[in-house]
Amino acid sequence: MLQIGFRPFFLAGAVWLPASLLIWLAFLGHRLAWVPATGALAWHQHAALFGGIGAIVAGFLLTAIPNWTGRPPVRGTALLALLLPWLAGRLFGLLPGAAAAFLALLADAAFFGALAFLTWREILAGDNRRNIPVAVLVSLFALGSLLSRLDPFLGGPTGGFGRHLGLAVVMMLLALIGGRITPAFTRNWLVRRGDRRLPAEWDAWDKLTLLLWAATLLLWLVSPTAAAVPFLVSGVAHLLRLSRWRGGVTLPEPLVAVLHLGYAWLGIGGILYGAALLGFGLPSSTAFHAFTTGAFGTMTLAVMTRATLGHTGRPLVADRVTTSIYLLVTAGAVLRLLAPLWAENAVFALGLPALFWSGAYAVFAVRFGPMLLRPRLTTVNS
Repeated sequence: MLQIGFRPFFLAGAVWLPASLLIWLAFLGHRLAWVPATGALAWHQHAALFGGIGAIVAGFLLTAIPNWTGRPPVRGTALLALLLPWLAGRLFGLLPGAAAAFLALLADAAFFGALAFLTWREILAGDNRRNIPVAVLVSLFALGSLLSRLDPFLGGPTGGFGRHLGLAVVMMLLALIGGRITPAFTRNWLVRRGDRRLPAEWDAWDKLTLLLWAATLLLWLVSPTAAAVPFLVSGVAHLLRLSRWRGGVTLPEPLVAVLHLGYAWLGIGGILYGAALLGFGLPSSTAFHAFTTGAFGTMTLAVMTRATLGHTGRPLVADRVTTSIYLLVTAGAVLRLLAPLWAENAVFALGLPALFWSGAYAVFAVRFGPMLLRPRLTTVNS
């Protein structure tokens, strides 16, 4: 299990995300006798973003960076030394009291600080300048986690900004990395089928979309309402970018098609959230879930399933269980956007989407967990 980063961290993220959602619903229903030092809502936001998504980001980076640089992966004792502070952060963050909050801060600082250091070290040592922006984003994610943990000590605005920074980083990573792997894996699949019409190559439109998205997210961090129109424009730009990758022909293979769906959520989210900030359509807090439950959930599961199959030497084909994972996470995302229809029954409005969404990760843990735990030779398929 400690052969390479995706094994422990994909499994950890897949177990923690549904567990943390169940705990969050228990807090909402006053089923637990205590509240974390940060407060229940801030705990939920941090647990999902920096705990669950953070673990999956770590698993992806610790697996992808050796491919980018040609250097050996972090494994064995060093990988365990990364996993332990992640676990400690989850435990201490759940407990009440300032002492537990401080220990959670130290644990997360150690984990994300080490992850950022390793990312910088490997990219620079491998002279992999193309991925320096990834190292910058990982460092900002580490900063966001630290600020988020300061809620009990410096108040909500500091922690809130940290969580917004973390969200912006993940949204940028999805546009950057998702914008690489989606057309690349689609191209490989089409070539194997003998199709000569391939996704568009990287060009000025890709650069413009990423620059526009980065500017939108920076403006959002400073003034969310001022970013309304940029979100709308960015959403359209993402969808236009996606339209150049021939996603429609990938429907026969869900393992490829789901990458297009995950990226599509960025465009859908930009349009829905931008409209919400202008006072149209969904409430802004609901519309934003197009990014979190939609883009974050779909793209992480798309990457986790594909990487697990490919790096354990299995065929890159989605079976029925894998396809059900994609259907569950999609249903969870759509139901979360429809939650205002059941606003009078908050437990139902939030609980049903959570059941589907967290169920996708639970099914992943059951189906792919044995693959992640089994010390099988790691290979790389594309």
